[in-house]
Amino acid sequence: MRALVAVEAGEPTDVLRLESRPVPTPDAGQALIRVKATPVHASDLHVLRGRYGFSPTFPAVGGNMECVGRIAALGPETEGLKVGERVVAATVPAIPGPPVAGTWQEYLVADTHRLLSVPDHLSDSSACQLAVNPLTALLLVTRELDVQPGEWLLQTAAGSTVGRLVIQLSRHLGIRTINVVRRRGAVAEIKALGGDEVICTEVEDLVQRVAETAGPAGVRKAIDCVAGPVGAQVSQALAPGGELVVYGALSTHRQTDPAALTIPLQARSIIYETKTVRGFWLNRWFGTASPEIALRALARVRGLIADEVLSIPQGRPFPLERFTEAVALAEAPAHGTKPLFVFEDGRDEDDR
Repeated sequence: MRALVAVEAGEPTDVLRLESRPVPTPDAGQALIRVKATPVHASDLHVLRGRYGFSPTFPAVGGNMECVGRIAALGPETEGLKVGERVVAATVPAIPGPPVAGTWQEYLVADTHRLLSVPDHLSDSSACQLAVNPLTALLLVTRELDVQPGEWLLQTAAGSTVGRLVIQLSRHLGIRTINVVRRRGAVAEIKALGGDEVICTEVEDLVQRVAETAGPAGVRKAIDCVAGPVGAQVSQALAPGGELVVYGALSTHRQTDPAALTIPLQARSIIYETKTVRGFWLNRWFGTASPEIALRALARVRGLIADEVLSIPQGRPFPLERFTEAVALAEAPAHGTKPLFVFEDGRDEDDR
């Protein structure tokens, strides 16, 4: 089979190689998946650079998040699934937990408790992006912050993939959103998507606008994936007793200066207003959630997408051979399109 392999840590376009590898064999409790489509996330690229929350043992197949495909074989005494079934594989490495296979290859082996059946009417593009960003949005809103109908939710990077999903989910749940964007051109777009209020940091003061919008009660719940000074302003804008969950650090993108990898919080605000700032990382959630809880959450996401509550933008397909183009698109500013590695339908199993 073909696999896209990083020979060492470094810039993806420098260290990735297209290789031929043996098709793996599933053990008990595992399935062999014939991959049909798998996304290229920015986090996948940071893993290869050695700048993410974990590092694989190199050489390593790229792609550490999710894919869609069909079960080509089952391990001994493996029940609950059948050969030919179409599944999403949530291959997010659990922290702590055992290593998992990369998705940028034609076949991979996955534990069956990481597999979720998906209907044929759900496109490959939507299915292969089901397990990371939509799940993150759902967990942030419902589990991490338990935002209730009628409450305000403040979020940064509202134009990001997770940000857009948070807006869609919040509308469905009756939650009001205050959405922070960097560019004036994004304001109308976020409004059209269903954002109740939009703050553009290019021309507006974030703290002042939050106070004007939320009134005396203020905003008690917020999510941030920018960090840096913007994350600090979000913390400052919270009402006393408010909670901020940080799940990303876009302002530190490609940074190597340790001083830039910070959120400069005001000690007086944290102490005297008893605000809480904490992190969320999907990998650590997978490391602490039981397989039953994880599959239940993924099934809920599947239902929200099937019911068109959540909409995942169509990805742009690439064969593995064009990985340099896919990597460039994954990090292009405001590209709005997720690159996907796609594979043709499998050859006859006897020819593997």
